Amino acid sequence: MDKEKSIDHMLRATWQAVAKTYNEQAAKHESTMAMAMALLYIDTKDGTPSTALGPSMGMEATSLSRTLNSLEERGLIYREKNPEDGRSVLIKLTGLGIEKREISKASVYTFNQTIRENITKQKIDHFFEVTELINKLINQKSIFKD
Repeated sequence: MDKEKSIDHMLRATWQAVAKTYNEQAAKHESTMAMAMALLYIDTKDGTPSTALGPSMGMEATSLSRTLNSLEERGLIYREKNPEDGRSVLIKLTGLGIEKREISKASVYTFNQTIRENITKQKIDHFFEVTELINKLINQKSIFKD
């Protein structure tokens, strides 16, 4: 199969381009895409349990730990014992973290808005249909039969 017509190649190549774009934008603010995304996944009011961040972001525990340590070193987050579950820790945003979160949010909005301005609604709808179906097939383990 020609790699340019391979679905997995196009998904990977597109994601790498998106990640590069976000990392370039984040670098302007002395950050990384992973750090910016983590800020977006942290509940601004109540904080977020650290154990919930990794799965929701699709990030491995080691990478998440490094990202959270960087955010804490920069004064963007702090850790607080979870009053509802003494075994877990809540990740909360500092004032500076909230400011940086707003920058991240604006960047995500700009990215999505630009894409939506250049692609018809019908094509966007089809894109979501296709990606949802791919995820469904993967989650159902329908691709590779044992």
